[in-house]
Amino acid sequence: MTRSPGTPLPPPKARRRLREAASLTQAQLADRMGVTRATVRTWESGRTTPRGRKREAYAALLKTLAEEESAAAKPAPVPVVVAVRTGPGSPAEDTETLVLPAKAPRTEEQQERRPEPLPKPVALTPAQAFDALYEFGTPALVRQTFLLTGRRELARESVERAFQTAWENWPEVARDPDPVGWVRAVAYEYALSPWQRFRPRHRHPEPPPADPGDRTLLNTLLRLPPRHRRTLLLYDGVGLDLPETAAETEASTPATANRLLNARRAMAGRLPELADPDVLHRRLAEVASNERLRAAKPPTVRVGSERRARFWTRAAIAFTAALIGTTALALRTAPTHYEPPVSPGETVRGVPPKVAPGALSDEELELRQKLRDQMQDGPERLTPRLE
Repeated sequence: MTRSPGTPLPPPKARRRLREAASLTQAQLADRMGVTRATVRTWESGRTTPRGRKREAYAALLKTLAEEESAAAKPAPVPVVVAVRTGPGSPAEDTETLVLPAKAPRTEEQQERRPEPLPKPVALTPAQAFDALYEFGTPALVRQTFLLTGRRELARESVERAFQTAWENWPEVARDPDPVGWVRAVAYEYALSPWQRFRPRHRHPEPPPADPGDRTLLNTLLRLPPRHRRTLLLYDGVGLDLPETAAETEASTPATANRLLNARRAMAGRLPELADPDVLHRRLAEVASNERLRAAKPPTVRVGSERRARFWTRAAIAFTAALIGTTALALRTAPTHYEPPVSPGETVRGVPPKVAPGALSDEELELRQKLRDQMQDGPERLTPRLE
């Protein structure tokens, strides 16, 4: 399954800036686009991207707002369109258009004045960068994991554990082109782990959502197989395209498309009003937004990650020391030469082996005397005699 390249869109920050420059609220823009305010909020935050006709209409509206902004500026700047790829080797639909206003011509006084040096960008420490990523991605990830599992505490725990793993592997996560996706994959794997069902907390169900419609949608979603549920949530909930969904679920593109179609068919069979993907996307966002989901602060997550890393490091050191001590003790007490075992007694020429020490019987005394009287060097015919 392939897709044609979509209409280029400005970055999320540029979308919000163009709307605010036109003095439009999110509700007004949502009315003009025919969507909800929550959908516009996700477009401007970068969590989702419109597709199909919504994408073309949104791109045309943003282009109109950019032209109005450039026409109102004095002197009128000439917009410069720059195509920016989101990552190396990204497809054409991931190309974004960034509109930059041209600078006005400088006056003679400005030309004679020396330009002031630009302030140097402030470099964030690893802890500050982690805290920023945590505060940006935690709310959405907790809501998505709640839709995936139907459990609030498990969703919070899964996201916190995923961020703890991200802090332990921070150099790798910092270089990743999509760090939120890295954390999301770890959180989903932890939440859908089979051993979660053996925990005592899993035996006690949590209270369902208060709204009957939200409760019905969540129960229908939880009836899907975990793989189909995850695929549906990534594609229709998060807004990933099919190749990205296949890569995150570690499946082929045809298999992912088949899971998505089966999940949509199952959802539409129980809830016919959710047959439209746009309606399904909006309802998933509403159900997740209606829940009050909390998460720990970034310093608490970092401290917990470091504490867990120290625990496992000390446990590995203790196990290694115990293994070395056991090996040394075995080498110290092991024999240095081979000692063959004593073979058990056997009957020789009709003489029974001695079972236990004690007084000899008459037969044994007679046999002993007979053996002592006879020559021990061989038969008499071999004994030399003096003549």
